[in-house]
Amino acid sequence: MKSLNEWLAAYAESHQNPQNKKIHNIAVPVIFFCVVALLWKISFFLFVPIALGAIFFYYTMGQKVAIAGATAIGAAWLLQMIIGFGFFTLLILFGLAWAAQFYGHKLEGAKPSFFDDLKFLLVGPLWVAKPLLDKYEIK
Repeated sequence: MKSLNEWLAAYAESHQNPQNKKIHNIAVPVIFFCVVALLWKISFFLFVPIALGAIFFYYTMGQKVAIAGATAIGAAWLLQMIIGFGFFTLLILFGLAWAAQFYGHKLEGAKPSFFDDLKFLLVGPLWVAKPLLDKYEIK
């Protein structure tokens, strides 16, 4: 199993262009939020196992990473409970964020990491949160 730093280094390989980084710093959190919110809106019984699966993946990188991941999922869920975006609004935000990311990868000249391994879909939020992870010494 890869460590957090190994995953982040592998993800960073296709995220060197400054514009692509800026795009991802906005689009990845939007996508993360939309996925959590959409799963919740679709079904509690779909949301729970997927959230637990994501937390388990984060746990393979360490207990602190799992806690950070669970906290992010919980924060996204809480934000949706407060804001209450509708299903179609979430789909539009999700689609726009993905379009932005693909544009960023066009600028980068590199394919998205998840084309090689779907786990990178869960690594992206950690990459964006790296300054926070470093601040709180989550390794």
